[in-house]
Amino acid sequence: MTVPQLQPANIALTLSQQARQQPDQLAVICPQGRDLYGHVRYLQLSYRQLERESDQRAWALQRLGLRPGMRTVLMVPPGLDFFSLTFALFKLGAVPVLIDPGMGLRNIRNCLQQVQPEAFIGCGKAHAARLLLGWGKNSLRHRLTTGSIPLPDSARLCDLLTITASEPWPCHQPAADAVAAILFTSGSTGPPKGAVYRHSQFNAQIAALKQLYNIQPGEQDLCTFPLFALFAPALGMTAIVPDMDASRPGQVNAQRLFEAFDDFRIDNLFGSPALLRRLADAGRHQGRQLGSLKRIISAGAPVPASLLEDLSSLLKPETQIFTPYGATEALPVASIGSHEILADTRILTDAGRGICVGRPLAGLQLAIIAIDDAPLRDWRQARQLPVGQIGEICVRGLQVTDSYWQLPDATAAAKIPCADGGFYHRMGDVGYLDESGRLWFCGRKNHRVELTAADAGQPQTLFSIPCEAPFNRHPAVARTALVGCRQQGRQRALLCIETRLPTTALAREQIAAELRQIQQQHRHCQAISGFLFHPGFPVDVRHNAKIFREKLALWATRQLS
Repeated sequence: MTVPQLQPANIALTLSQQARQQPDQLAVICPQGRDLYGHVRYLQLSYRQLERESDQRAWALQRLGLRPGMRTVLMVPPGLDFFSLTFALFKLGAVPVLIDPGMGLRNIRNCLQQVQPEAFIGCGKAHAARLLLGWGKNSLRHRLTTGSIPLPDSARLCDLLTITASEPWPCHQPAADAVAAILFTSGSTGPPKGAVYRHSQFNAQIAALKQLYNIQPGEQDLCTFPLFALFAPALGMTAIVPDMDASRPGQVNAQRLFEAFDDFRIDNLFGSPALLRRLADAGRHQGRQLGSLKRIISAGAPVPASLLEDLSSLLKPETQIFTPYGATEALPVASIGSHEILADTRILTDAGRGICVGRPLAGLQLAIIAIDDAPLRDWRQARQLPVGQIGEICVRGLQVTDSYWQLPDATAAAKIPCADGGFYHRMGDVGYLDESGRLWFCGRKNHRVELTAADAGQPQTLFSIPCEAPFNRHPAVARTALVGCRQQGRQRALLCIETRLPTTALAREQIAAELRQIQQQHRHCQAISGFLFHPGFPVDVRHNAKIFREKLALWATRQLS
């Protein structure tokens, strides 16, 4: 895949720039236990200090043996080491490999086998898992622990820091096609894949986020998702890490988030829909107000309008909840605010028209093409669809990654080369553009249910988001999931139901009867042939919000047998 030939600036220079412009501004604030009264104790670094700490760690990593281009797994919890080591790796020119520890041990093992890392930096727990499970045993040459307990095969960061230089580190200048980092997808719709990031893509993302949300230096950002937290120092914000388990946002204790609001003036909050639901519920129950917030940003899964409404009650009238659309491979692509959703688009969403995710960003090219499960070797093979017609969402822009690490078949399936040397990325989603240029999301491409004439009387394709939306409005329904099941040689479209509260068999019969009444009101839902109640949907580990419809489909098939 062809990549831009302009020599990009190292992403670590964004930190150096902030250290020059606002040296005494706090860059990172992290929890460090609790005092005798149960209050959170914090450690903090100014931009000058974070710059110096990352420089010292770059010297230490060089002394350990790390060199430019060396793939290095970084597996430390959100905290000062996470920020300083990430920027140190960028400064050194090494390639951080960032794997969400919440994706499960099997997925982590597969990711490490795929990337064959040469170095491993981790906390004590990460090294214990590495030693026990044999992670990277055939490829690792350097191992470093951030813990204080000595390990038989690893150096300790604290020891290296006492014997390394303290002067500024000469930041590595990357080549045009140099790999900056490998970020693994969540694995919510297939095996996790390592998206290859260049420094130019990181820089484009930062510029886009700054312009899109008018982020200003000196703002304070409550960081509930580690990977997004790295943008805060690059944007000049103070990254405030709450006392929470970042790998389980759906189980967050909202009181821990309220503590941060009580201790600091929070301007910006990034959170998954699952985390925001717990925050909204607790806030409304306690009568809390989050008046300092200038904006909330939520991504990772569609955000229901009901959640936007509940959360907005905690905010100032002018404060919006923004829901950017994108993926690990391309972020951001489009964005929309809660004001427009609640005043306009939610009505169409409830009627089954999809979820409006806003207008594509300036400078980004977006196209809707006819759905095709096969790789496309040339953009001229793609058939672009007119306004209002559902198809695959494809994007092209500076913030779009160009490949997956060591997965040529996956890269060929996801990237469509253009005649000018560029490419479009296939988002793996389906949707359409409306007359005003807004993008509407209709679900994942591989979640569509295709019915033949033998299955349903006429060929038709059912898309998950439009088919689920009308039923999600039922007061007893927490969420629904469209799945396809093959029974006696025929494909059936079924709707799995998760209720808000545990229900009896009699109550489920009543709910199903009411759902059938809703079905009769929506023509595009007529081909759904049954409803199945599930005790609790399986969801992704990164955001605790994306539904594993593939697992539900297997479960539904067993229920029918």
